[in-house]
Amino acid sequence: MAKSTSQTSSRKKAQRYGHFSEALAAFALRLKGYKILERNFKTKAGEIDIIARKGDLIAIVEVKARRDLNQSVDAVGYQSQQRIKSAANWWLAGRKDAHLVSLRFDIIAVQPWKWPTHLEDAF
Repeated sequence: MAKSTSQTSSRKKAQRYGHFSEALAAFALRLKGYKILERNFKTKAGEIDIIARKGDLIAIVEVKARRDLNQSVDAVGYQSQQRIKSAANWWLAGRKDAHLVSLRFDIIAVQPWKWPTHLEDAF
């Protein structure tokens, strides 16, 4: 059975908003002094939206676009956290300086008509 045009349109709109949200989150991080190392890093274990660095700190950032902050945080459940951590381990394993950096897991919540909220050390 073929998908309806409205389903396809809604999915494309959601994907565009997701890409916009990730770009806005990356911009917000740059303004805070972070260097964006990777975006949409994919492994068999999972995907990381943004990998950013500030000094010796590597921030593994999950971006969630929801209507409110609580929905964004709730959207990163235990299983999602485990997939992100596994993907981070894959990424870190390929780094020669892995022993020199600290790793932190953050969430950036993007809400309509608001500046992104950066939740450091979220999980």
